[in-house]
Amino acid sequence: MYEIWLAMNIVYEIALGIWPLLALLLAVWVALLVAARGRLGARQVRQALLLGALVAVALFFSVPTLTQSSLSNMGYWVDWANLLAIALGLGALAAVFSVPILGLAGGRR
Repeated sequence: MYEIWLAMNIVYEIALGIWPLLALLLAVWVALLVAARGRLGARQVRQALLLGALVAVALFFSVPTLTQSSLSNMGYWVDWANLLAIALGLGALAAVFSVPILGLAGGRR
């Protein structure tokens, strides 16, 4: 349990350090949603979920390499939980941002 609490505190402290960037990303996302209103439908959501899933799978296998590690070095369940959280979180971010972009690219319904 301590490891999970420690990981949550680390993520919180990192977010505190980059809150202006996070606020900017939120503003960009809201602007994209406003620009795409009326053009969003179930098709864009399905495509975005597929894209998010593909990003999550790709990140699951590439994050260890990007951090100069490998899947064989992950021997503790917390390592796997962190890897899964990173992959799913960034996959969800890709899906959330791609919904309005796909709506804008798809034109009117």
